[in-house]
Amino acid sequence: MKDDIGTARSGLIYAVIAYGLWGVLPVYFLLLRPAGAVEIVAWRILWSLVFCGVLLAVTRSFGRFVALLRDRSIAGTLGLAGAFIVVNWTTFIFATLSGHVVEAALGYFINPVVTVLLGVLLLRERLRVLQWVAVGISLVAILVIAIGYGRFPWISLILAFSFGFYGLIKKRVGGRVDAVSGLSIETLALAVPAAVALIVVSATGFTSQTGGLAFGSSGTLQTVAVVGTGVITAVPLLLFASAARRLPLSTLGLTQYIAPILQLIVGVALLHEPMTTARWIGFALIWVALVVLSTDAVRAARRGRPEPAVGTAADEPQNHAGDSSRIANETAR
Repeated sequence: MKDDIGTARSGLIYAVIAYGLWGVLPVYFLLLRPAGAVEIVAWRILWSLVFCGVLLAVTRSFGRFVALLRDRSIAGTLGLAGAFIVVNWTTFIFATLSGHVVEAALGYFINPVVTVLLGVLLLRERLRVLQWVAVGISLVAILVIAIGYGRFPWISLILAFSFGFYGLIKKRVGGRVDAVSGLSIETLALAVPAAVALIVVSATGFTSQTGGLAFGSSGTLQTVAVVGTGVITAVPLLLFASAARRLPLSTLGLTQYIAPILQLIVGVALLHEPMTTARWIGFALIWVALVVLSTDAVRAARRGRPEPAVGTAADEPQNHAGDSSRIANETAR
């Protein structure tokens, strides 16, 4: 019993730290200015690949990595997942640099609901009543926010749907791929496009405030921070993986809201982004939808079989209704 309590406690600590780091990422990305979103994402891909290579060497996991890379099905699936995560990264960094952190936070608040909706549209899952209620409330919230913005909240929806698709795709490989090998293959697939993007930025100054590459020409702090993008990408992912092996899905699912809550605080309190009445009403509706969705998840877990921890057999693809509502909790940003 004491061992179980200690395991759960350590898992909760890992989860809080992982989501806490994701929550303050906007502050970190602001250190990378005057680099633009395209340059930052390209360097993030390349330095993540380098850091993952170091981790594979230290842990002597190159053999497993190579075996996964030779599996065309797994490598192709992770390559496709990488395409969606680069859309997510680019949109998030663009939002941060352009003063839309609050809108980015909204995207991660609605992500669990979007994941459930994707389960209906793509996996033909049958939702429970409370899940439909949560989806309906979320649609009303998006409409309210769109009216308040005077435009469609495209940043929020791109973030939510890109991460939702990323989770669905990663679900296909289930527990066969560890966190470091998975990120290594994803970033390896993106390495050539990232290098091409850097060449384009260097030649044309695309999205750059300096007319070229900011890396190496914008001070020591900025250079070190760019190199550090590999660390800040991989470390939370590893902490999440450790937490996922120790915590039940319902607990892990509740901790995921730490990240958008912190992003909202950063946007409002630190960056002084405006929060109109319509925005507050929209966010309030989203929070109501999340309470409904979380309540349904807990009730379903109590009615069903004992709830497994993420990282066990529960990571294998399932075909029963409601499976998509857990996907967002089994993948990492």
